[in-house]
Amino acid sequence: MTYQEKIDQAAAFIHQQCGRADIAVVLGSGLGDYADQLEGGKTIPYKDIPNFPVSTVEGHAGNWHAGTLFGKRVYLMQGRFHAYEGYSMEEVTMPIRVMARLGVKTLILTNAAGGINTDFPQGCLMLIDDIINLTGRNPLIGPNMKEFGPRFPDMTYALDSKLKALAKETAKKLDIPLQQGVYCGMIGPSYETPAEIRALRILGADAVGMSTVPEIIVGRHCGMQVMGISCITNMAAGILDKELDMYEIIETGKRVKDIFAQLIDGIIAEIR
Repeated sequence: MTYQEKIDQAAAFIHQQCGRADIAVVLGSGLGDYADQLEGGKTIPYKDIPNFPVSTVEGHAGNWHAGTLFGKRVYLMQGRFHAYEGYSMEEVTMPIRVMARLGVKTLILTNAAGGINTDFPQGCLMLIDDIINLTGRNPLIGPNMKEFGPRFPDMTYALDSKLKALAKETAKKLDIPLQQGVYCGMIGPSYETPAEIRALRILGADAVGMSTVPEIIVGRHCGMQVMGISCITNMAAGILDKELDMYEIIETGKRVKDIFAQLIDGIIAEIR
């Protein structure tokens, strides 16, 4: 079975189970509780979707949700896939292709990230202004899937300017502090070294993580309007005199879930 056939089969199954949607949100580590916001929700475990990978990371429940928010049809992915789990970039980004097949126009990506910019406090939210891809991989390598997009998609506006403006306006209206910065994607699964973090700061990165960048690239290739929000769950290696802890990252995500939910609610409510 070709990759295209796998995408089509997965999309057909989801469509049969829960219909189409205009907006999709990918929920990162510690942020999965937002799925409770959906009205009339339908839940499909990833393992039940034909050809889908299965999320193996703690804090990623591995469920596809569909329902209504503010009168809009919305998909929520409760967890994602990562290259460090052993998945290819085609597998990592397959859900984004499936979303495109199902009519999604607006893609909101969220993640837990390590803070590089020392002006960003732990637990704050950061609107992703731009990305640096240091994974060593690009999800568009290989034959171009021309039914989705062009061979050489432009990344100047990979993060949609109108959505960024909407996020900032919504945060201001709700009195939610929202930083803005550059997210750097690394391959993982080991956390970065203090020397790598110093190098990333020189390159202009404000936050670092092991996801999101491939999804942004594929979302852009598919012609979606893409927005990204990071929860700065910890300071990156070497900034504080302590080791990094996955459980601290998950707990910080849970601690800010109410503010996160308010912001995403406010954004979705205003999307036209």
